[in-house]
Amino acid sequence: MGEGLARLLIDATALYLGLGVLFALPFAARWAGRLDPAAAAGSWGFRLLIVPGAVLLWPLLLYRVVRAG
Repeated sequence: MGEGLARLLIDATALYLGLGVLFALPFAARWAGRLDPAAAAGSWGFRLLIVPGAVLLWPLLLYRVVRAG
């Protein structure tokens, strides 16, 4: 693997995770309750626990939040 390709993969991963962090914080705070009524009543501890998953799955969750309106 060339150094250029390795740098591209690292940069793409960093961009993906950065966008995931930007999405996950408002998702955990507000939008999770739109997708699941039980999440609307979840504690801040629960919301903290869903942040890592939301960071990794942000494209799917964004799609579902937009569809839910």
